[in-house]
Amino acid sequence: MSPVLPTGSLRALRATFHAPVASFRDPLFPGITRILPVPPPSTVRGLLAAATGAYTEPFVFGMAAWSEGHGTDTETYHPIAADGSNQAIGGRVRAGKGGATAKDRPFLADVHLTLWLPEPDGDRFARALRRPRHALRLGRSQDLVHLTGLAQVLLEPAERAVVGHALAPVDGHDVPSAHEHRLADTVSADRLTTSWSPYLWCDEPVGKAPVRGAYREAPTDNEHPLKDTQAVWLLTP
Repeated sequence: MSPVLPTGSLRALRATFHAPVASFRDPLFPGITRILPVPPPSTVRGLLAAATGAYTEPFVFGMAAWSEGHGTDTETYHPIAADGSNQAIGGRVRAGKGGATAKDRPFLADVHLTLWLPEPDGDRFARALRRPRHALRLGRSQDLVHLTGLAQVLLEPAERAVVGHALAPVDGHDVPSAHEHRLADTVSADRLTTSWSPYLWCDEPVGKAPVRGAYREAPTDNEHPLKDTQAVWLLTP
C-alpha cells in the first residue's frame, strides 16, 4: 500500500454502507478466533468486486469504518480432514477429535463503512452499486451489507482535518490514541498470495488534527464554510 499524495482537488463518489453484523477474522492469529475492529482493504475490494462482477478491483479508495457494539456467538465448525477420513455429508462432518466442534466467534454489531472512490472509477462504481452483480457482503458470506447512500463530493488537499475513524497510513498523522493494525491490502485470485501494510485507526472518534498526505471533503455548507470535514487518505493496492 502507498497513499496517493495530494496534488490538487478531485471529484469522488462517497458511498456509505451498514452491516447489522460483521466479523473480520485476523489471519495473523491462526487457530484463534480473534477479529479485527475494522475491515481490511482487501475485504473492501472484495465487496466492490462483487458489485462489478470482476475477479479483482485494484482501485484507489479511501475509507472510514466503525461499529456500534460487539459480542460473542457460539458457532459449530465442520473442518474437512485433508486425508478424507471424515468426509462432509450435507456440509457436516462427524463430531470427535478433529471433527465438528463448537467455538466462540466474536462479532461486530451495526458496522458503518464509508468509502471515497475518486473519478473516473467513482462513476463506474455508482452504477454497479445501484445494480450489483452479486450479493454485497462485508466479510463472511452470511454478513450482508446494505448500501445506504451515494453522493458526489469534492476532495481537497488538507493539512488539518477530522481524523474520525478514517484508515490512514502509519505516517498519516500523530494522534496518540490511534492503534496500528497490520491489514491485508489484496488477496490473489487463487488466494495463495496476500499483500500486507500497517495502518492507523482510531476506535474512538478524533476531532480536527494535523494530517499528512491527506485530503478532506470540501465544505458544502455555505453558512459555515469553515465547518470541520472528514480526513481521507486515498490508498493504492
